[in-house]
Amino acid sequence: QPNAMGGREVGGLANQLAAHMDFSTPNAIELVQRFWQAPNMAQENGLKAIDMFQAVEQGKIKVLWIMSTNPMVSLPDTEQVRRALEKCELVIVSDCKQSTDTTAYADVLLSALPWSEKDGTVTNSERRISRQRGLLPARGEAKADWWAICQVAGAMGYQSAFSYRSVHDIFREHAALSGFENHGKRDFDISLFSNISEQAYQDLLPIQWPVTKESPNGTARMFTNGRFFTADRKANFIPIDVKEPQIAPDEDWPFVLNTGRVRDQWHT
Repeated sequence: QPNAMGGREVGGLANQLAAHMDFSTPNAIELVQRFWQAPNMAQENGLKAIDMFQAVEQGKIKVLWIMSTNPMVSLPDTEQVRRALEKCELVIVSDCKQSTDTTAYADVLLSALPWSEKDGTVTNSERRISRQRGLLPARGEAKADWWAICQVAGAMGYQSAFSYRSVHDIFREHAALSGFENHGKRDFDISLFSNISEQAYQDLLPIQWPVTKESPNGTARMFTNGRFFTADRKANFIPIDVKEPQIAPDEDWPFVLNTGRVRDQWHT
C-alpha cells in the first residue's frame, strides 16, 4: 500500500498495462505486446477487486492468488468475500503472517517478506523513486513475491520469459519498457536506467522521473514548457457532474461511519 505510485507505474491495477500505459492508450496494447513478444495479450480491462470476488463466487474465476493484502478485512461485504473464498477451487495466499482472516481460507500458504526484508524500489506521490534495501535477512523459508511468481511461471513452461535472477534484472527491463518507442510521447520514462549496472542500482539515490538522456538528474518539475501528454499537447479540463451520495443521513439513520486507516496497519 505505501508503494501505490510504484504499483501504478508497473501496471498493478486491473485497468492498466505496465509503464503508465492502459488499455485506452492508443496503440499501447500492441506496443507492450511487441516489447515482450507476448502473443496472447489482454485486450481490455480486468476485474477490479469487488467485481473479481463476485466472479469468483459465480465460478468464473477458479484460481486466486492473494498477495500483500487481507480482503476478508479490507473489502466491503465480508460475507460475500467469505462465500467466494469458500467456493474457489484453489486459493493461494502469500503473507508474512501465518494466521489472518484470509489465510484461514488458503489451500496454499506461502511465506512472504515483510517490508523490512524486501528489496527493490518504491515511488512516492512526487514521482520520486527510492531504492529500498532489506534491513534484515529473510526469516525461515520466506521468499520475495517476484521469486515466487517466476517459480510458478517456470513450472508452467514460461522459463525464458521469467528468467529473472534479481530485482536488478526486473528494474532494467521495467526501465527499458518505459522508454520503448517513447520519444517524449509518454510521461513515465526512466529509460536512462535500462542498462544500469548492478552496483549502480545498489547505490541508487532517490530521483524523480522522468530520467532520460536529456534529464539524467531527474525532473523536479514537469510541464514547465506548457506541453502536456495529450493528443494535442494542451491541458484538458474535464467538467464533471456532482452526484450526491446514494445514501445520506436522515432522522432515522443520523450517523456516518468512517472506518479510517492506521498507517502501520493498513489493510492489516
